[in-house]
Amino acid sequence: MPLSLLAPLVMIGAPAAAAPAEPVMPKPAEILAGTRRVADWQLAHRAAWDRMPAARPSVRNPRDWQQATFWVALTELAERDARYRDPVVELGRAEHWQLGKLPFHADDQLIAQAWEWAARNGGGAEALAPARAYFDNVLTNRRTNDLAFVPTEPGGGYSLCTERWCWCDALFMAPPTMLRIGRATEDPRYADFVHAEWKATTDYLFDPAEDLYFRDSRFFDQRDAKGRKLFWSRGNGWVMGGLVRVLQMLDDDDPQRPYYEGLFRKMAAKLVTLQKADGYWPASLLDSDPGTPPESSGTAFFTYAFAWGVDNGLLDRRVYEPAAIRGWHALGRAVQPDGMLGWVQQVGDRPDSVSAEETQFYGAGAFILAGTALYDLAQARAAR
Repeated sequence: MPLSLLAPLVMIGAPAAAAPAEPVMPKPAEILAGTRRVADWQLAHRAAWDRMPAARPSVRNPRDWQQATFWVALTELAERDARYRDPVVELGRAEHWQLGKLPFHADDQLIAQAWEWAARNGGGAEALAPARAYFDNVLTNRRTNDLAFVPTEPGGGYSLCTERWCWCDALFMAPPTMLRIGRATEDPRYADFVHAEWKATTDYLFDPAEDLYFRDSRFFDQRDAKGRKLFWSRGNGWVMGGLVRVLQMLDDDDPQRPYYEGLFRKMAAKLVTLQKADGYWPASLLDSDPGTPPESSGTAFFTYAFAWGVDNGLLDRRVYEPAAIRGWHALGRAVQPDGMLGWVQQVGDRPDSVSAEETQFYGAGAFILAGTALYDLAQARAAR
């Protein structure tokens, strides 16, 4: 269906002020303080369901992907501020280190990234036991179904294809998780699985004409009211974030690394051209119309990827560092006076309405990832 038939993109009181032509890198301490502020708000408002009007009921489960994105990101902040370690370990113990209930669904696997980190930071070997059992089933009973997204109910958002990575969001949820568990357990089956399945998903969903991913096969032929292909910002943000976290797990001499580096650079080269003058990326990436509303979750993931890519020598500093800084300034304007990150598009599978008063755990998580990566980049810059 054309975008004109979807829910309208609503902009209510958009944050003002265009980004400066020459963005200034904040001091590392300022970046870390801003990151802590959003993390602290989210930790203190774990039951702020009224701020998440489109959240699925499963958001109340800390192991669900909606929350898991935040807890995984919090492990990155804990690496830079030890005060955030205890909340992750305490949560894992309270949840008995379990994953989600669906045995093959990527969304239910994401939380194991936090448990793997906790195993190295106070949780001990028991933190990995449920994940090992879960993924032993995945590897032993590997799914081979088609990747076509065919809803089980007319107009529904669930398909049996989700037992594999048939939607682009899954590339953040599952591959980095499996690589971390595989490294922790010294089991090469995990990496073999990840590389084969990532390539299958990419061969199916990646559009080489645009260097972007369709969210799933339902969007191959969809166009907006002006005939533009529909590439969802947060969907491609999930992919860029997933690429970062996969690359973090690959040694420099890993024969698979050039594939992921090439894909990362290719997507970055396209995405940097789509950033708006105000520092945000639009919810629908090819929507270059004036007045497109801000959207903070996709913007945060792209800021994370650009900052990490520059800091690790994969992206040209002259091009991508200013874009990362503009993204961070834009995200700062999305933070509300009480510390809540606003302008987070709610749960969905395509561009939709946004509001300053709406947040989500995954938005805060993406913000924390962006903040920690930019903090590292700023520190490295200060040391030069």
